[in-house]
Amino acid sequence: MKTYILFPLSLAFGLLSCKNIDANKDQNNVVETEAVTEKPIPVREKMGGIEYKKQATKAWLKTNAKNASAMQIVTDLNRTDAKNLATMDSIIVPSKLDGKREDYLPFPLQVQALKGVDRILFFSYATQTFAAYQNGSLVYTGPTNMGREKDPTPTGLFFTNWKAEKTTSTFNDEWDLKWNFNIENKLGVGFHQYSLPGYPASHSCLRLQEKDAKYLYDWANQWVLADKETVKAKGTPVIVFGEYPFKGNKPWLQLLTTPDAFQLSEDEISQVVAPKMDTILKEQKNSKLVAQNK
Repeated sequence: MKTYILFPLSLAFGLLSCKNIDANKDQNNVVETEAVTEKPIPVREKMGGIEYKKQATKAWLKTNAKNASAMQIVTDLNRTDAKNLATMDSIIVPSKLDGKREDYLPFPLQVQALKGVDRILFFSYATQTFAAYQNGSLVYTGPTNMGREKDPTPTGLFFTNWKAEKTTSTFNDEWDLKWNFNIENKLGVGFHQYSLPGYPASHSCLRLQEKDAKYLYDWANQWVLADKETVKAKGTPVIVFGEYPFKGNKPWLQLLTTPDAFQLSEDEISQVVAPKMDTILKEQKNSKLVAQNK
């Protein structure tokens, strides 16, 4: 079985910073295998007819601060959290507040190209959002604040490895990182709960609202180690892609003039994953073999 030589685990935590889941018939001695019918991905559609406008934050909060579902949607739209939302002069507000989170965020609800992938996580730099898929169906999505221009989050294919419910950044010992899941061992890059000011502001890590960080912490798989130096199986694949217009306006402001334009299409996600699919499926197969041999 193929193994992977890894940067020593003893250094992994030291480098942490914000830079840092056929039936056979035997008859007359002849074994027949029943044909397996692959189930299609359920097709879902997002809520339509949503328009967006800017509104003074204090005025909106005066009537909506105690409405948990409305607060979730509006913090998502503004790529922030409740604490930071309250400090903003104006915010984007939708005309409808009775939808689900995914109705207001850009990732597609299904991607046929991912139907053979058990689990995969995407982070979009351009839209400052993430999405978790299981066999091609979107199961969870939310906002993120990624690396600032000076300390960008690296893009490409990664795999979740080690995690910690709470740890302290070595970049700044005053930074407590909750529900941290590392995706790049040598660089100390991971996703975790931290303040979301509403734009890329981290030292290369992927900041999340706490409920989202906790969900992904429980949802994604850790690596499997043979010893302190050798990885037997990698964790859940993570693709970080796209570019953020640091010199321009926040991209989601497009919603104010063109409500249907700011979306990531199924074709776009398929194109992003295509050159990485062989590696993803190879590692998925290896992980299943390792699990079976435990």
